[in-house]
Amino acid sequence: MNVRCRLWIEENDRYVMGDGLYELLAAIDELGSINKAAASLSMSYRKAWGKIKESERYLNKKLVETRVGGKRGGGAALTDKARDILKRYSELKRRVLADIEGSFEEGYDV
Repeated sequence: MNVRCRLWIEENDRYVMGDGLYELLAAIDELGSINKAAASLSMSYRKAWGKIKESERYLNKKLVETRVGGKRGGGAALTDKARDILKRYSELKRRVLADIEGSFEEGYDV
């Protein structure tokens, strides 16, 4: 058996970070492009951009820096704040899942 849970972070009852945004930001960091990241997650560019902007608005912090195309092409990169949020969210999720799995194993003969 496996234990599963959904984790997200809210501020003032507003979604700030969850698995979807985490995956999107991680893909942007890896691929250097919002468009490529969105495509890799089967998400439209518009939806991806909307998720980013919504979280930036709630956090009042820039998460993604964009570069307009041209000779060297456009692209996107995470801000230091976004990298910090990814790191903290990843660690929080790891700890929460470990606690849940430990509690489950204590309560059931698995």
